[in-house]
Amino acid sequence: MKFCRSLAVAAAVAVTAPVALFTAGPALAAGTPAAQTQNQPTHAELEKAAADAEKAYEKAVAAEEEGRKKLEAALDSLGSDTHPLKAATITADRAAGEAAGAEAAAEKAVADAEAALEAAGSDTEKAEAQRALDAAEADLAEAVEARQEADAAAKAARTALDDARVAAVREYGVVKDTLEKARESKKAADAALATAEECVRENGLTSLAVGLPSEVVAGTTIDFTLRVTNGTRRTLAVDPLVFFHADSEGRGGKNPLEVQWSNGSGWRTLGGDGPEHIARIDTMEPGEQSEVKLRMKVDPAARAADAFALLAGDASDAYRPCVLGPMKRYDFTLLPAGSKPGPVDEAEPGRPGEDDDKRPVTAEPGTGTGPAAQGGASRQAATVTGAGGSLAATGTSSAMAPLALTSAVTVALGAGAVLTLRRRRAADNA
Repeated sequence: MKFCRSLAVAAAVAVTAPVALFTAGPALAAGTPAAQTQNQPTHAELEKAAADAEKAYEKAVAAEEEGRKKLEAALDSLGSDTHPLKAATITADRAAGEAAGAEAAAEKAVADAEAALEAAGSDTEKAEAQRALDAAEADLAEAVEARQEADAAAKAARTALDDARVAAVREYGVVKDTLEKARESKKAADAALATAEECVRENGLTSLAVGLPSEVVAGTTIDFTLRVTNGTRRTLAVDPLVFFHADSEGRGGKNPLEVQWSNGSGWRTLGGDGPEHIARIDTMEPGEQSEVKLRMKVDPAARAADAFALLAGDASDAYRPCVLGPMKRYDFTLLPAGSKPGPVDEAEPGRPGEDDDKRPVTAEPGTGTGPAAQGGASRQAATVTGAGGSLAATGTSSAMAPLALTSAVTVALGAGAVLTLRRRRAADNA
């Protein structure tokens, strides 16, 4: 995975300009204990779940579009007079109308027959009128029955047409519901993955300089050690992060510091333009310690200047692609060649503060730094504990892809300063 850490050194830094270290990014969350992560899905599983949810959602979107077209076509077809159900409805409605007309005519014939019976004078006329009335009433009874049958047939035809419309809408509703569920599943999977990709802070992952003096004379070479300790309850893949800077660089001068690290078979030189990852440790068990040999050569022509080093541990585990230890800052002074400082104390790490874990940007781990320091850096067990006390392995893959880091924009502040901006961003697997 990738997360972004940006560092910019102003093009022109005044000799007396202070070094400012700050961040515009969110604070890091505390690391989740191993016991709580072991029952959770791994980052790889969350990535797969998100990818599967994305595919299911895309499939549901396509199905919904096809279902909508099918619904529109079905409704258009059912609305056409040529559709069998619509044609049957038209025929049945026409028959019902005709039956209603016949019933009305039969009712009029009965009324006329009743009037004729009432007007009849002789017995013969009355008998004939009664027969006519009986016939008219019989015809009316038949007309009523025919009209009822026609009405029922028309109702059945309309019901069949309506049922076909409802069935088409319900079929689309199932597809639409599937899309909504797929959207919710995708949203949940994306949210779970995004949460896992947020950087978490592990205070127990420490990176300390051992043997770095607080004063360094120009023209000398200083050997010291970077000691990385996994004092967490996680099994981590660690990329130690280092950066060295002298104020004279900000005045457009040549970088007076040449810093090298040993990979076990030789010395590798840092680029010097920005922070770099060195000596990747594929697997650090809880309580394990690793040391990397460093060497700093100071240009004989270097002038007096303030300098500093930034050290930190960037890591990942099976559950989190971004696990960060606190950053340590070591301030030291460059003295002109020939200076006799006498006994010099070691540089002390800066007091941890709210910004002590913010990362500058650096290139991909391993870029220009050679192979990892497996076998080159000394490794030993350390008696340390995580925030929860006891140490417990979380389990992680030693084949996890290395963390990749991208560059950011150079920013100048006032008379000049060092700006660090730490901004984690989820990206593709390296």
